[in-house]
Amino acid sequence: MDHATHEPEKQSHGTASWGTAVKATLHCLTGCAVGEILGMVIGTALGWGNAPTMVVAIGLAFLFGYSFTLFAVLRAGLSLKAAIRVALAADTVSIAVMELVDNAIVALTPGAMDAQLSEGLFWGALLGGFAVAFLITTPVNRWMIGRGRGHAVVHAHH
Repeated sequence: MDHATHEPEKQSHGTASWGTAVKATLHCLTGCAVGEILGMVIGTALGWGNAPTMVVAIGLAFLFGYSFTLFAVLRAGLSLKAAIRVALAADTVSIAVMELVDNAIVALTPGAMDAQLSEGLFWGALLGGFAVAFLITTPVNRWMIGRGRGHAVVHAHH
């Protein structure tokens, strides 16, 4: 298959398939989860408060989310500048929606913000937040991919 002309999988009515959207969202979720969990571990280990821990966790979620795409398109031969543009175009909205939803779930779960890494409440709220974020972000990604935006930008470079 000639990947240079690869188009995202489309349905007859011009929108991306759910399968394509799920794959894009899982890709985003992986980077977000790695970054966010690492940020929570760092903040908790250093005894930081909730606000600085969340800022670091969200920052690392964006960093890891972008880096997964960045490394993939660099391997495909793009220059660093072009790869950064692709990663920003592909993942910004998806990561932002995922982080907004996930952090809102954690913040609204009673006691979750004060729970320790060793407590089930911490992990339950975090994993529950990821699950809800996945369910909300998947249709957003489907809509964007169907319009040639978001993760569709990466498909031309696979």
